Amino acid sequence: MRRRKSTFRKFQHNNNTTNDGNATENSDKTYISKDIEVNKEIIKKRVGLGVSFDTGVRTLEILGKQVQIYFVNGLCDMTAITELLKELMKLDARDRETPYVRDAIENHLTHVQVEYKETLEDCITDMLSGLVFILVEGEEKAFVLDVRNYPGRSPKEPDNEKVVRGARDGYTENIIENTGLTRRRVRDERLRHEILQVGVRSKTDICISYIEDIADPNLIDILRKELEAIELDGLPMADKVVEEYIVNQSGNPFPLVRYTERPDVAAVHLYEGHVIVMVDASPSVIITPTTFFHHVQHAEEYRQAPFIGTYLRWTRFLGMFASLFILPLWLLMVLEPQLLPDALEYIGPSEDTNVSEFMQIAIAEFGIELMRMAAIHAPSPLTTALGLVAALLIGEIAIEVGLFTSEVILYVALSAIGTFATPSYELGVAIKILRFILLIAVVSFQLSGFVIAATILLLLLVGIRSLDKPYMWPFLPFDGTALWQILIRTTVPSLRRRPSIVDPQDPIRQSPE
Repeated sequence: MRRRKSTFRKFQHNNNTTNDGNATENSDKTYISKDIEVNKEIIKKRVGLGVSFDTGVRTLEILGKQVQIYFVNGLCDMTAITELLKELMKLDARDRETPYVRDAIENHLTHVQVEYKETLEDCITDMLSGLVFILVEGEEKAFVLDVRNYPGRSPKEPDNEKVVRGARDGYTENIIENTGLTRRRVRDERLRHEILQVGVRSKTDICISYIEDIADPNLIDILRKELEAIELDGLPMADKVVEEYIVNQSGNPFPLVRYTERPDVAAVHLYEGHVIVMVDASPSVIITPTTFFHHVQHAEEYRQAPFIGTYLRWTRFLGMFASLFILPLWLLMVLEPQLLPDALEYIGPSEDTNVSEFMQIAIAEFGIELMRMAAIHAPSPLTTALGLVAALLIGEIAIEVGLFTSEVILYVALSAIGTFATPSYELGVAIKILRFILLIAVVSFQLSGFVIAATILLLLLVGIRSLDKPYMWPFLPFDGTALWQILIRTTVPSLRRRPSIVDPQDPIRQSPE
């Protein structure tokens, strides 16, 4: 695994303060001063109080002590802050003198979660994350209250993982909400949500989720160290940036982690012993470790009877196989018709065109990819019109002018359908790229090119390792029981053991009757 300089430096607390009450500073941290005005000047300079309209401070006089409440508009629940102000004002209105002002204020903080911070850097980071912190005159610690209320959408079923029957909720861009959706399905006291902050400037929240007595501790340590070692300004692309740090993708087109936006899918993998990585501001979570066969399963298979689930799974397998091989094989048969058996002599173009079969396929593939991009970027009211225009251009008009033959359109369409039927979007794109490589091999070297390219593809898959796990498990290395469960959607009561690929501490999923 790669190692990078950690941005999470270790700081030693310095208890010495200057004689004039100024905040104590070292090269890394600034500790809170007893002089509250000194703290205010430092905070004002760092977060731009008075310049940035969304950063604010409210100053109160409570029991003869000055109290400052710092917050960020748009990230906080203003109702909770208002209730806090009311309670503090009631405390001051009672006019009871006490030498323990800090304790009195602490006992009137109307919030469940209260923490204490000693450095202004920690306070500012929490404030910019949606929390509020309170400074009390004469005190060297701040109260930090979690009143986050991130703007976002309500949980709804993800568009790319829809099911006919099943839950309709999905992850959102709010990491707090996502951990709640997960814990709703995993009410195990051993479920752990470890929070880290990554990014020198962005300080993005990242959560590592796992079940303590099931997940492999070595895997958890690897992920934790890789995340802590990320040295980057920020994570604007959220989970995708994290993926590129924790796995060595290099020039490999295949996805090495699995993404999901469904809490039920994430919960299933947690029970199996996988580790989930959640990144704030991303509606999808990362499942690790994964193999090739994790990317070909869909939640719909487990929402139907085992026999129906097996039928759906094999239909999807055939669609993916056709997406990868049907075009290269058809082109091979066209270039070497002697390979065709007598029963399939009808395969191949029946009319001559001015454009070679390979160029027809390349143009059609490019057109379909262009349509996909246009459909994503086009406004919703225009998507229907875009589909009609595309059907005319790549359909009958293109055939009538002699650009395409009907057979090319047929097989290109079948390949595209197989790509869209692939549960993993990342795997579908990888299949599309490999299909084009196979086409180039066929048009260049015919049969020998196809055999060599297919062999190299298989060797590439066998050689891939994701987080030191073989990518083609349970096919290679062979695990008959696990491979059977992939080929056949078995009943849940028959699943006795967890997948060995994740090295679970507790390998028994359920005891035999």
